[in-house]
Amino acid sequence: MENKIRVVVADDQNISRGFFEMYVRAAAGYELAAGFRTAQEAVDFVADHEVDLLILDVMMQDGIDGLTAAGLIKAKHPEVKIILTTSASETNWEERAREIGVESFWYKEYDEHGIQEIMDRTMRGESVYPGSAPNVQFGRVTRAELTDRELEVLRELTASLTNEEIADKLCISVNTVKRHLQNIMEKTGFGSRLELAMNAKSLGLVVSEDDLKNR
Repeated sequence: MENKIRVVVADDQNISRGFFEMYVRAAAGYELAAGFRTAQEAVDFVADHEVDLLILDVMMQDGIDGLTAAGLIKAKHPEVKIILTTSASETNWEERAREIGVESFWYKEYDEHGIQEIMDRTMRGESVYPGSAPNVQFGRVTRAELTDRELEVLRELTASLTNEEIADKLCISVNTVKRHLQNIMEKTGFGSRLELAMNAKSLGLVVSEDDLKNR
């Protein structure tokens, strides 16, 4: 009898976790080993069970986030293949995922490839990352029309930092922060810092480190 690929799913959203579990159960050659709502449960399970593939959401409401969990698992079980997933359009996590050794990264809302294809390619030994950032509409522009520095400033703004705090964190002047924020408002059509932060946060356009760690 053919040995099936044993898959663990970890996602704190019931609908999303159920979606992944359904696909795993329906996919030929795969079997669902377990499904969890926290990343820590997945880490603990992998430590004591044979697992071939882990589908892991980045942002978790309780306990450690998916990036931290992936790092813990790769440190002790490098043979376990990992697909990190997110419904946000934050691209800052891709580089960190690569550094950890995560095989693949999948945007739930924006990737043109289905999860089944990502699973198959990952298990064939491919590393599957998006070729470009999610093309998210943000006011009058798309994400691609904002510069990397503008996105950095916006990311810190969603953490409710003052201009002075943003300047200190990014090692730039307060006037430079103000100029970037003014440029973003002119591009997007949003009329205030609050509007910028609220819309960026609701879209998952950028996610601050504080929000990732404190959900």
